[in-house]
Amino acid sequence: MDPDSVAKAFVDHYYSTFDTNRGGLANLYQDSSMLSFEGQKFQGAQNIAAKLASLPFHQCQHSITTVDCQPSGPAGGMLVFVSGNLQLAGEQHALKFSQMFHLMPTPQGSFYVQNDIFRLNYA
Repeated sequence: MDPDSVAKAFVDHYYSTFDTNRGGLANLYQDSSMLSFEGQKFQGAQNIAAKLASLPFHQCQHSITTVDCQPSGPAGGMLVFVSGNLQLAGEQHALKFSQMFHLMPTPQGSFYVQNDIFRLNYA
């Protein structure tokens, strides 16, 4: 499988799910997964899903600007770096963000998120 195609498909799925059904993101993580969100650290699918569900906005729209990816290690992992804009409902200006995912393969042939780092980009 072409890494760029996998990365694009993952990014499309992740942000579409985030924008429409944030709770549906839980199955992309496992117990060993880690999230760093604006410097706060969370481990495990349940804790990550709880953090994402607790964000102080319910409606948003991600607009992706760039997606870069690289293969990672002999196990078939992949690093995916995303930048874009986050438009919150009722807000005039979009927020700029960057997010990095370390995807690892599953025995079933798909990927899960091992590491996820999110930061807003302040100008």
